Formats: sequence, structure tokens, C-alpha cells
Amino acid sequence: MEFLKTVCRDLRISALSALLMTYALASRNFVAAETRHASQQVEEAIAEAEAAPQQLSSTSRRAYADLLKLRTAAARAAVRAELRQQPANAGALLVDEGIDFTELVVSQDAARYEAVIDKQDEYLEQLAQLPRTPLRDYARAEIRLHQAVAQVMFDHEFQGAWSLRQAYLQVQQNAKRWPNHLPTRKTLGLCQFLIGSVPEGYRWFMNLLGLPGDTNAGLQNLRTATLHPHDFQIESQVLLALIRQAYQGADNEAAALADRLYREQPDNLLFSYLVMSIQKKLHHTDRALAAYRSRPTGPAYPVVPYLHHMAADLLLYQGQYAASTQANQQFINDYRGSHYRKDAWFKMYLAHWLAGNDAAAERARRQIASGGETVVEEDRYAQRFIDDQLPLNRTLTAARLQLDGGYYRAALSTLNRFRVTAATPLRDRLEEPYRLARAYHGLSRLDSARFYYQRTLSLSGNAPYYFAPQSALQMGYLSLEAGQKAQAKAYFQKALGYAKHEYKTSTDAKAKVALAALK
Repeated sequence: MEFLKTVCRDLRISALSALLMTYALASRNFVAAETRHASQQVEEAIAEAEAAPQQLSSTSRRAYADLLKLRTAAARAAVRAELRQQPANAGALLVDEGIDFTELVVSQDAARYEAVIDKQDEYLEQLAQLPRTPLRDYARAEIRLHQAVAQVMFDHEFQGAWSLRQAYLQVQQNAKRWPNHLPTRKTLGLCQFLIGSVPEGYRWFMNLLGLPGDTNAGLQNLRTATLHPHDFQIESQVLLALIRQAYQGADNEAAALADRLYREQPDNLLFSYLVMSIQKKLHHTDRALAAYRSRPTGPAYPVVPYLHHMAADLLLYQGQYAASTQANQQFINDYRGSHYRKDAWFKMYLAHWLAGNDAAAERARRQIASGGETVVEEDRYAQRFIDDQLPLNRTLTAARLQLDGGYYRAALSTLNRFRVTAATPLRDRLEEPYRLARAYHGLSRLDSARFYYQRTLSLSGNAPYYFAPQSALQMGYLSLEAGQKAQAKAYFQKALGYAKHEYKTSTDAKAKVALAALK
């Protein structure tokens, strides 16, 4: 059921944005194309909105705004005051449940799990007794979806699979009954897209559960939900932006939106995280660290340990080994969950090893295998480092970190020091051309990038490393940019054809989405 954990980990982005991302304004590029096709539906949606109650109250809306800032205490105080006055309030029940769920996702604290599940069950029962409206039906589907994520997150996979099925069936029914309810389109689109991107090897299980996915239909529904104002438009916009960023490379659009939001709401911790996360993915290390250091802090905000883990990576890219170790140690000390622990210890190993502190590096290495799960790819990579017992090459490792940080010229200089000998392991022989390709790609020297991607592919054969599938994926993107659709399709299919490797889940998902878009 490991793949289901991956799906539900991605589904957390629907959880009133939980730890993940919200935007105040949709990108003009996202909206313009869709507007041309939606005028009639929008008019019907406006008429339906006036005919059936579906909006949050002013109090719930304020609480929701605080939740999106991760000011959960203030949000809770406001919405629970409303519930004391009006218990049968679908919007307030949804926001209140979202606060508890957000804190569970952020903290990963297993001690909170049972109480959250019990409250979800209680609120679902209360909602079932209320008159049917778009908001009431939307709240039921959202809370059930949150429950599925929580159950899978804390290793109750079969309960989570059943809850996911219930949530998806509910949102499908909602879409039929309220075809113009924009928040419903948001949740339906999210489910369609993420389930549609599940690896082919698990498609039978999703079909068995009655969970058909469709990435193109999912994107269409998400776009529809971004078009006009509604209480959950922010979530719709961020989900579309993040999916396009993660699966289609729309990085700069996402960055522009996140920067604008942060300027408008500097007291929003979620927006700080957004800027930090997106700039890190864009390999803009300095900008990402600036967002971390200027984030709002204080008793109004919960502890978010993962921010320190992200900062540790950024500091490692800059060669600030002591500061990186300190940030990861803070993450380990504050974090209550089981994910990213192996990755944190692996990064501490790298920091100590590159700094020449072999004794501390060995202590960190032993911690990698001592606990934590291998659901997320970063943890899987760290565990494979232990299992393979293959020593890392210091030059290639330093170059990889420089590339991750966006320091492409420095990485090329570092790679120039690498020399292949008769004793060089196969993994290192394959990593060198791949790193050169990434460096030239980052510098927009695309002919050189293509040469080294192709060299990686030709040398790799069926070697069980991620360098070849990633090279095939990047060659697919480059071919697509050049208008060579048939060639792009061949490369995306090639990327899917590689067997187990460290980043197979994300590589296959991106290739699958790209192929679907070519149809």
C-alpha cells in the first residue's frame, strides 16, 4: 500500500492547504484560456449560488483566512464561538475540522490522531442531518478526504483506502447534483488528477476501488474552479499552480504568484513557506533562505519543523555545513512524524563528511537506519545509501549539491576535477555525464545538455540508478519545447520503462502526465 501513502501525501494539498500552498490571485495565463470556454457555465454557477446557500459566514471566512496564515489558535477561537451559537453550520464545521487536520499534518503527531478521526466522524454525522446544499455536500466530501489522508498518514492504509473511495464517490455525486458549484470542481479535479497519475502497476487497485482518474479532466476542473470568486478559490488557484509546477514545469508562474502573495501578506507563514518551497525548486537558494529568515514567528503560529529541514538543505548547498547540521538537528528535535527523518540524518552525514568530521559523519550514518519510513523518495534514497554500501564520491557529491542550489558554473568547475579510472564504480561513471547535463541545462546551453543526457542514456543500459530515467524525462521536455512531439513521446515512454530506482514514483508520474497532455 506504499503507493497509496504517496497519493494521500499529495492529497494533503486539498486539506484547507494544511502545510501547502495558497494564492490570492490566479495567474493570467491560467485563466485566460479557460475564460473563452466558460461563460455559459459561469452564468449558471452565479444563478445557482444565489438560489442555494453555499457561502461561509463572515465569521467562518475570517477564521478560514487565519487558518491560511497558519494562525490556528486565532482561527479556532473564532469558529468555535460561532459553533456555540449555531451548531448546525456546515461551513463552520468544515473550517473547525480543517484547523485540527492542519495541525495534525503540520505536526505529524500521532498522539493527536485518534481525536482528529473521532471529530471527523462526529462532524460527518452532524452534516448528514443537515438540509442538502452545495456547501453541506462539499463539506462532507472534504472532511472524508481529510480523513483518508490522516488514516494513510498514520499507517491505517485499508481504512484510508475505503475513506478515499467514499470521498471520491461523494464528490462525483456532488458534481452531478451541483454541476456549477466551483469548490466541488476543485476537489473533483484534484482527485481526478492525482489518481490519474498513479503508476500503471497500481492501476488495477484503483480500478478495484472504483477510482477512475483522468489527468486532463482534473486540470480542466481545477481551471474551472479558478475562474470566479468563491470562498475556496484560493485553494483552487494554488492547487492548479502547484500541479502545473510539479508536473508541467510552470515554475516561474508559480513563483510570481507566491512572491506577490507574500508581499501582500507578510504575516502569512504559509505564504513564506510557499516562496521558500518554490524558490528552492527553482534552485534560487539565496531567495529561498531569505524567505525562511523573514518568515513570521511568535506564539500566534504553530511550530513547523519541516521549515528547518528545508533550510538545512539550502545551507548545505551553500557549503554552510555547521549551520545546515544545526537546522536539521532542530528539525529532528521538534518533529513528531516518521517521514524525512532518514533524509535529515543523511544530510547531516553529508555535512559532517564534506567538512572532514569523519567521526560525526559515522554517527549520523548509523542513525539513518535506526528509524523512520521509506515512503517519501528522499528517505528511500537515504536508505539505499545504507543498503548499497557504495561509498560516495566527494567530487560528484559536492557538484550535486551545487547544482541543487543553482550554482551551475561552480558545479562545472567542480566536475572538471573528476577523473575516471579503472576502479571508478559504474554509478559514478553514470553520474558524471548526468551532472554535466544538469549543469549545462541550468545555464541554458541546451546542445551540451542534450549531448550529456544522451551520453548518460547510452552508458546506463539497465543500471538501477535514476540518472538514465531522469535524462530521458529531461530529453522529453527539451524535445517538447523544440516542437518535436513524436520524439518527446518516445523519451517519456523510455522514462517510464526503467525498473526500480530511487525516484521512480515522481519520474513516472511526470512522464505519465506529459504523455497524457500529448494525446
